Parts: sequence; C-alpha cells; structure tokens
Amino acid sequence: MRLLKLRKPYRLKDFKFSLLILVLATSFLGVLVIGSANENYQNKQILGLVIALVVMAVVSLIDYVWILNFYWLIYGLAVFLLAIVLIPGVGVYVNGARRWINLGFTNFQPSELAKILLIIFFAKFIMKHEEDLSDKVTIIKAVILIAIPLLLIIKEPNLSTTIATALLFCVLMYVGGLSYRFIGTVLLITIPLAIIFLSIVVQPDQKLLEDYQQKRILAWLEPQKYATDDAYQQNNSVMAIGSGQLTGKGLNNNTTTSVKNGNFILEPQTDFIFAIVGEELGFVGCCLVITLLLLIVIQCILVGVRSQDMAGRVIACGVGSLIGIQTFINIAVATQVFPNTGIPLPFVSYGLTSLVSLYIGIGLVLNVGLQPKKYQ
Repeated sequence: MRLLKLRKPYRLKDFKFSLLILVLATSFLGVLVIGSANENYQNKQILGLVIALVVMAVVSLIDYVWILNFYWLIYGLAVFLLAIVLIPGVGVYVNGARRWINLGFTNFQPSELAKILLIIFFAKFIMKHEEDLSDKVTIIKAVILIAIPLLLIIKEPNLSTTIATALLFCVLMYVGGLSYRFIGTVLLITIPLAIIFLSIVVQPDQKLLEDYQQKRILAWLEPQKYATDDAYQQNNSVMAIGSGQLTGKGLNNNTTTSVKNGNFILEPQTDFIFAIVGEELGFVGCCLVITLLLLIVIQCILVGVRSQDMAGRVIACGVGSLIGIQTFINIAVATQVFPNTGIPLPFVSYGLTSLVSLYIGIGLVLNVGLQPKKYQ
C-alpha cells in the first residue's frame, strides 16, 4: 500500500480553484492585518502560510476514502494530543491554562488540530451508521466518543473551543441525517437548561464556572460596571471598530489612540484581530472579511452536497461549519454580542497551529471535490 494513495484519474476541472482563491485571499489579508497589529508576528505567519500551503497540497491529493480507513487511529491521536498537553512539563502553562506544547520554534495547540481529526473520525463513524444514526444506541456511542475530547479540552481549561467543538459535533450529526424529531427534543431540553445555567452562574457562590469565566459573563451583562477590568478589552474593541467608520484609518497607522498603539487590547493579532480590521479597514474591510469567510463556508457546503458519499459530505460540510462557527464566535466577541472568550478568526488571526489545521481541512475538502458524485 502506497503512502500517498492517489485516486485516479483526478480531473483538473473538478479542482475547486474558487475555494483555493478565497482561502488565499483571506489568508493574505490576515497577514497584512497581523503585520499592522504587531509586526513581530508577520514573518512567522508568512512562514506558517507557506507550510500550510504545502500541507494542503499534499492532503488534497490523498484519497480521503483511504484516510478514513484509519479513523480509529485518528481518533486515538486526537485524544492522545489533548491528554498529553495536560501533563505538567509537557504542556505549557500560560495565563491560567495549559493549552500548548512548546516545540522550540513555536507553540503547538493540540485542540486546534483535534477539531479537524474529529471531523475525519465522525465522517467515517456517521457513514458506518448512516442507516441507524437516530437509534438510541448509536447516539449514545457518538455522545460518549465526543465527550472524551470535550472533557479534556475543558480540563485545560478552554471553554470557547469546547463550545465550538460541541457545536461542530451537532452539525456533523445533523448533516449525517439525524432525525428532526430527535433534534427538536434536544432543543426543547437544551434551551431551558441553558437559561437555568446562565441564571445560576451569575450568582456569587456558584461552583459551575471558574471565577474568571463568571466575571466575563457578568462583564458582558453589565459592561459599564466592569469597564475598567473584565469588560475593558471588549469595550475598546467596539470603540475601535466604530472609529474606523466607512474605510478605516489605514493599515500601519501611527494614531496614538489606536487600540494597538495605545495597548488598549492585549494580543490584538489573535482573538481581537477583527477590532484591528474594523479600525484600520473600516466597515468596508469588515464586510470584505465576513464576505470572504462566508463564501468559503458556502463553497465547502457545495462540495459536500456534490460529494460521492456520506463521509465526503460530512467532511466538507464539517470543515465549512467549523470555519463558520469560529467566525461567528470571534466576531460576536469582538462586537460584544457574546461574553469575552478566546477563539481565532479563521485564516485571519495569528496562530500557526490554527492556520495549518484549517489548511489541512481545506485540503480534505479539495480532495472530496476531486471525487464528485457520478450522475447517470
């Protein structure tokens, strides 16, 4: 068995150049904005982009059907990576969380790669259970299998990635054909529980969340009361986006009142990169970023719809959903629609693990696109 099992023949007309162009355009825009936010990280992001492109090219030529044969190994790798990062001496402890492994030249964040690995695993799992996906036993198996990595991510702690991964799992099951009756039942139970949960965690002596997590929710509910501490970054983010007006102040501007120059936002090149977009590129720039990411999501879904099997559909729609979920959460935090929680803006925020992992996902989608459904 060859290491790179190429499915022959691939046809050039099936390659989704439109998806590749959209991803590259978003990534190049990200490099420019990162350089403006903090020029020290721009060269690293360029290096990460080069590595990501090479990895994507390789993955796009590997038959995803062949990759799916190793789905249990892939699941085991995801769990292993999420577990070892929790070991003192292996995982790097930064700002109260153990989420990274120091590789010397960069920090590797296992949870970012794990999301892609879990998409691959559940693509095979769902395809194997395509006929009985709505059965109680199958659902219980799926919930247990996703609960293990979710618990490990919570343990870091990383609440935003936990939420994003849980939402991703729900989308994967929906794409796989989970019955609407079951989905409706879950929503009827989940929505009241979410309301009860929020009402409990805002109480002074609650035990469900860490203190810093509770403060972020309280700061979101009462931003003026917490304006000098927990709501500080989000308040400044909203003001920065608004100050950009229609076309922004321009990249690499030297305005002292800028959120980057005045240090009004910590690490502006990562979780609050959208504030930099809004301030320096204005409403036009914000619309451009959102449009590019939306088009990427749509392209992934279209590839999934035309895929040759259920696994291909789950992979393509899963990668598109992951990009959509992270985009929504990141922008919602930057605009104070959601409480402050850190998650990268796909292809735009600085982060080599996130960038390379997403490009692996795009490589998988491109390979799914190279093997479309055959119409009689």
